[in-house]
Amino acid sequence: MRLLHLYRPHLLLDLTKQRLPSGSWPAGPVVLGGRPWSNGIVLDADPAARALGVRRGIPLGSAHRLAPEATFLDPDPEADRAAAETAFERLAAFSPAVAGTSEPSEAAYGLLEAQIDGLEGLWGPEPVLAGRVGGALEPLVAGPPRAGIAGTRFAAMVAAAAAKPGALVGVPVAAEAAFLGPLPSGLLTADPDIRARLGRFGLRRIGQVAALPASALVARFGEEGSRIGARARGEETDPFRPRRAPERLVLGLPIEPAVIEIESVRFVLRRIATALGASLATRGLAATQGRLRLELDLAFARAGTASELVVEGRFPEPTSDPEAIERLLLARLERVPPPAPVARLELELSGASPSTGQQLPLFVPQALRGARLAWQLARLALTYGDDRVRRVAITDPEAPLPEARWTWESVGVDAKAAR
Repeated sequence: MRLLHLYRPHLLLDLTKQRLPSGSWPAGPVVLGGRPWSNGIVLDADPAARALGVRRGIPLGSAHRLAPEATFLDPDPEADRAAAETAFERLAAFSPAVAGTSEPSEAAYGLLEAQIDGLEGLWGPEPVLAGRVGGALEPLVAGPPRAGIAGTRFAAMVAAAAAKPGALVGVPVAAEAAFLGPLPSGLLTADPDIRARLGRFGLRRIGQVAALPASALVARFGEEGSRIGARARGEETDPFRPRRAPERLVLGLPIEPAVIEIESVRFVLRRIATALGASLATRGLAATQGRLRLELDLAFARAGTASELVVEGRFPEPTSDPEAIERLLLARLERVPPPAPVARLELELSGASPSTGQQLPLFVPQALRGARLAWQLARLALTYGDDRVRRVAITDPEAPLPEARWTWESVGVDAKAAR
């Protein structure tokens, strides 16, 4: 097997910088993850903050103690997740088997994997393929990715980390052990205790670990010793498992004759939402986002009227409930009513993934599936208006004036977009 790894270290920070207006990036250390008083962890940090000891995964409060002068930025997980999914879609155009995560909180965010066996006839030799893929991904991942090719996931990951931005480090076929041999043995494991013990035993290079019998490594390091020995010898320890892209369901219906009334559009939307919701529920899936596209009849419309109207939004939580889908999308449509009669309506549900269960209480009446706080707040906002339903958000608990320590935030269907 030949695997291509594309690595963009500190991708979260680069994407955040790309979204900010030009010239607005703060000076001095920058920490991404949220406010230092919030209950969160550091997702990324710039070189100045890392020089002060700030590392990914530590509590934000600890980061503030290490770098009190740093600027703490709030993450945008929805935008980061969408950027990663777009990159995976672009990568899937080159290889049918891709892997990686689009979850910003995971340490592997910024690493994209692809199986490239047998693709030479389509895209050329491995260096040409890596160059084409890197060029296609560069505008999506805020810079040129580092590329590594090898026969195992560990060797490909090490090769990508060792490459320069926009460059490729390729490991020849069956030469993984020779490539890894001169490298530090600490790369073999994430366990700091085992790293320290490898140094105490004088095993500072991967080649030294590879020369030891597997039984000796197991005796000294337990089960992890077996894994580090296999990695050092160029064997696969973590099989490549292609990711399943979030499923999208689309269904459209013509409307004859075309209608302008929202209530008539609601009737068609309900039929489509019921069909797609049933399709999701039978497979145990739930959608995270809905997109409503209306094709307009411009026969008697004003000049310059667009031929279609698109309304989309992310749900408060993944759902397959047709009523919830209909109400939230229709609420958005009511804010921007169609300027001409609707001739066709199309609904797309995206981000479909296995639905998660809800923990129900044992000794109290069971709650309905939709009775969750996010949905209830969104429905209240739809019923009474976004300007009448608010939640309190802490902005600066150390502000000298009490009124400056908190603010009101919208809880409507546009709340996430506004933040």
